[in-house]
Amino acid sequence: MREPIIVSGMVLAASPVGEYDKRVVILTRELGKITAFARGARRMKSPLMAVSNPFVFGEFQVYEGRDSYTLSGANVKEYFLDLAQMQPGVYYGFYFLELAEYFSQEGNDETQMLNLLYVTMNAIRRGRQDLRLIRCIFELRTITINGEAPQMFSCMECGTKENLTVFSLRDSAIYCPNCGKTIKDPWPLQPATVLACRYIIASPTEKLYGFTVNEDILDELERLLRAYLHRYVEKKMKTLQILDVMK
Repeated sequence: MREPIIVSGMVLAASPVGEYDKRVVILTRELGKITAFARGARRMKSPLMAVSNPFVFGEFQVYEGRDSYTLSGANVKEYFLDLAQMQPGVYYGFYFLELAEYFSQEGNDETQMLNLLYVTMNAIRRGRQDLRLIRCIFELRTITINGEAPQMFSCMECGTKENLTVFSLRDSAIYCPNCGKTIKDPWPLQPATVLACRYIIASPTEKLYGFTVNEDILDELERLLRAYLHRYVEKKMKTLQILDVMK
């Protein structure tokens, strides 16, 4: 019999299989994104019932199979059960899980993505920031982790680091006003929006949710991230459709 593998991670998604089983997608530090089957997890007295739900964070014991894993147990560190009572916070949480599932891959080092999910769920439950800002932070940082962050620290053309206020979605880069005159899709940005983007891209994960912006900057940041993310996400997110309806 094969030895069990202990992985640290978070359940991204769960779906029923057959009469009593579950299929779960877990983002792990050690193996990246994996699919595992929890046998009997839908039986009332199953020890796997509570540990095979979205948001569950902890250590999971799995056995490797030919095409997937089998979940046999877990040492849960956080259930995030209180998110279920937070409206619309829980829907943002499900969207973040779905986005993480979209970008993560099996076999990759997903430590940064896992850490981002953990601090983001805690940011939702604290309730100190506008959920719209939390969404912007999560989206831009997810893109950054996956190597697709926009160039926001110096002018794409001349290299200056001062007075950068013109963005090009086509180039995924910022320009100074002078060089911005030559690009085909100039998008004027307020300096505070550029600073917010820089902070999200470069700050330590544990400090990501330590700032706020005014309504004007948040509106501009939202528009920018909606357009930018559209370039990299081909899938129509089910949870995002729910959030759009709730606006």
